[in-house]
Amino acid sequence: MRAEAADFIIISEHPIGLVRRNPRNGQNGFFANQAFGRGDVISALGAASVVATPNYLTVQIGESRHIHLDPEYLKNINHSCDPNVFFDTAAMEVVALQDIPAGEELRFFYPSSEWKMDQPFSCHCGFEKCLGEIKGAAETDRAVLARYRLTDFIRGQLAADDSGV
Repeated sequence: MRAEAADFIIISEHPIGLVRRNPRNGQNGFFANQAFGRGDVISALGAASVVATPNYLTVQIGESRHIHLDPEYLKNINHSCDPNVFFDTAAMEVVALQDIPAGEELRFFYPSSEWKMDQPFSCHCGFEKCLGEIKGAAETDRAVLARYRLTDFIRGQLAADDSGV
């Protein structure tokens, strides 16, 4: 059962959205406080710090380069097998993949930026084509990945992997 926005507790407010906590499971999410159109840049994306190994709060930008997000509230954008945003790590922007109405939770596809995930997990996004087990792109079927926008780093890793380099 998906919780309605009114069921969430507001944790913090930011220029582009709200961090809300679902009291049923204690999970935070990030919700747009305004409408965005497909292709809109929702936010600049920066690195509060760069680390060599991934953790559940980092986004991969290179072979041994993982960033803690800046602004920090972006870490509350959760995974979905039906993402509405993309972390463009080349342009360092969060981009709308589709029209997003005000009040909608922002969601991104974790394997779009992660080659090997620190903590694979069981997804419960509710999307009819939910993948179930979420792992990095290295362990995700290529036909599945073809349905998603991927970072330049992940596309490069796939090309190198396919060529045997």
